[in-house]
Amino acid sequence: MCARLSPERFPVCFLYSMRIITFAPKLKKEMKPIKSVRFFRFCVLGAFFMGITIAGGPLDAQISERVYASDSRIDPARKGELSVEIDNLSFFKDDEYQGSFMKGYTLPGLWLQAKAVYYPLSNLKLEAGVHALRFWGANKYPSMAYQDMATWKGEQYQKGFHVLPWFRAQLALSEHVDIVLGSLYGAANHRLIEPLYNPELNLTADPEMGLQVLYTSRRFDLDVWVNWESFIFREDVHQEAFTVGLSSRYKLNEPTAPFHFYVPLQLLAQHRGGEIDTIATNSVQTLTNGALGVGAVWNAGYKWLKRVNVEVDVAGYYQQKGQLWPFDKGYGVYAEAFADLADFRVKAGYWRCHRFISLFGSPFYGAVSMRDEGQTFDNPSMVHVGAEYSRELAKGFSLGIDVDLYAHLPATLHGTDREGQRSGSATSFSAGIYLRVNPSFLIKKF
Repeated sequence: MCARLSPERFPVCFLYSMRIITFAPKLKKEMKPIKSVRFFRFCVLGAFFMGITIAGGPLDAQISERVYASDSRIDPARKGELSVEIDNLSFFKDDEYQGSFMKGYTLPGLWLQAKAVYYPLSNLKLEAGVHALRFWGANKYPSMAYQDMATWKGEQYQKGFHVLPWFRAQLALSEHVDIVLGSLYGAANHRLIEPLYNPELNLTADPEMGLQVLYTSRRFDLDVWVNWESFIFREDVHQEAFTVGLSSRYKLNEPTAPFHFYVPLQLLAQHRGGEIDTIATNSVQTLTNGALGVGAVWNAGYKWLKRVNVEVDVAGYYQQKGQLWPFDKGYGVYAEAFADLADFRVKAGYWRCHRFISLFGSPFYGAVSMRDEGQTFDNPSMVHVGAEYSRELAKGFSLGIDVDLYAHLPATLHGTDREGQRSGSATSFSAGIYLRVNPSFLIKKF
């Protein structure tokens, strides 16, 4: 309909979107479980994003790979280069959540990294600069780490932007092994399943900082890291906290084969406390998540169907020390599938768990409510469907759009005045648009 997003074609696509919006009042009368205001907002956002997608032409739907992830490869040909790099992700994401798991919210903002990049050796890359996070309409930001510091909220604040220093030293020991010190290749680069890591953290979390080892070969990929979230000095009034992670994939055959099979193994362990922790006696906490699965890929290679991916994982949770969460151990089963079609990706998933709690995943993948304090669920389950689009506009520039629908199935409630009652089914949805801009400007080659 509209081959490219251009000034003369955009009005047609926008009008097409508005035609969809006009049906919202008729539809919302028939969809009583969903609040009319939330549903109407979703229709407006969905139609707007659809209009942009149609105007943008054919896309390759890989938001995690094209928009969120960063290229971790060292280019030996850049030896002696000094350049300035701008890395920016602008986003607008609306989460309309229902049910007892969590409340909805909207994320309008951006993060921006400005850094100098220098290759003193063909196998050594140094980067230094700043990382800044901004939510439109906010003017005050806590100075804490924006990633699961549940028992420490911080007392220091920043004005205007949430700003952190940014530094990375990366050394390629061989063709297969890289060591990273400082700011890590985190978030989407770890390739964690959604029950272990919420993709939304690509927008809001601080850069992971610490130590990372990357290994890539024909049959095996390995990512091992330590993310140091909270450092303490003597007499500090908060805990030391760090997360150890492992994400690996054993490839049973060539990824380019018509039918490819693989085995993923993922582990996350967060430790809070420290030998000089002065908060209280026995305040140490150690929490662990893990997942083991099997996956299959059909590389169809057709113009309208590129590939189909199916994966099943068994996830586990273990509170080895401490009493931060109400359960000490639990498990869940996660089945997901997606198909890359001519111009987008469609995806579906099913989740069911027993006393499972995720360190960095969405509360949807757990048995504890983040909305009603003290409330837990007995064997909750959920069905998820969605569609996403992404396109690499040029080297260093990419666009992503996604729409997701979550159907929460009934479960028995515990821990509140609704003890023993069954929760009703609920439908949550979200829609987002993301633009990644990552240009590089050569200053000098020594």
